[in-house]
Amino acid sequence: MQLESLSWFPGHMTKTRRMITAEIGSMDAVCEIVDARIPLSSRNPDLDELTAGKPRVVALNRVDQADPNMTKRWAAWFRAQGCAVIEVDAKSGAGVKQFAPAVRTLLSEKIAAYEAKGQVGRILRVMVLGIPNVGKSTFINKVSGRKVAKAEDRPGVTRGKQWVPVDKTLELLDTPGILWPKFEDVDVGIRLAFTGAIRDEVVDIEELAMKLMDYLGAHYPDALTERYKITVEDGEDGWALVEKAGRKRGFLISGGEVDTERMSRILLDEFRGGKLGRFTLETPPEDANA
Repeated sequence: MQLESLSWFPGHMTKTRRMITAEIGSMDAVCEIVDARIPLSSRNPDLDELTAGKPRVVALNRVDQADPNMTKRWAAWFRAQGCAVIEVDAKSGAGVKQFAPAVRTLLSEKIAAYEAKGQVGRILRVMVLGIPNVGKSTFINKVSGRKVAKAEDRPGVTRGKQWVPVDKTLELLDTPGILWPKFEDVDVGIRLAFTGAIRDEVVDIEELAMKLMDYLGAHYPDALTERYKITVEDGEDGWALVEKAGRKRGFLISGGEVDTERMSRILLDEFRGGKLGRFTLETPPEDANA
């Protein structure tokens, strides 16, 4: 499938939308997990409507792989939208202890109202949402201190509804990852594919790697020099950089041509594995011209 026509909406995602709509009324808040490398592209734009203005915690996940300065800017942007924000690396558990206090601070007025009615210690219910492969199940496992949510490094693993207790007065509703029917902005689909949120089987790997190299060459050339021992020349496009890196690695096929498919897969694997460095692939909206 060409990146320009990327559309991916399995049937179980329609079911998830119905589940969110059915359960949202009984929730005190929602926690949205986003990828700190692509904070806007990894948000489902339908969730604002589906969650009906519920108080929101945004968990910027994989901050260990994101540009630290850009993470600060994104955290400030989300706070300006009225969200509570925590910065986490769900895989290692870094930052997850911020979650429960952040929820209680966000809901302090609601908790006070419950207590005024004599409902001291009433359980707070938080729906956890996120697109596939954003680290949602891993986050829930770390926050709850138990392995209840199924976590796998591929999209679309969590299917059913699960309640997960965090402590005596806080529990989470895990939901399956949900994408949206079609990406209006081509770049959103491309960024999701960079991080593995969309299965590699449905995209052109070489085209994807070329676009990633394009971005890294323009914004993080030193990282490419350090990892692949190549110099990024002014105006050099992603395809030239893929070939240059492949040649440097010795990925050659008959006739001395570069095996660009092999180099493309290596690039994406190393990017996703954090071996290239810490990158953020988009800027907050008001920073668009920065």
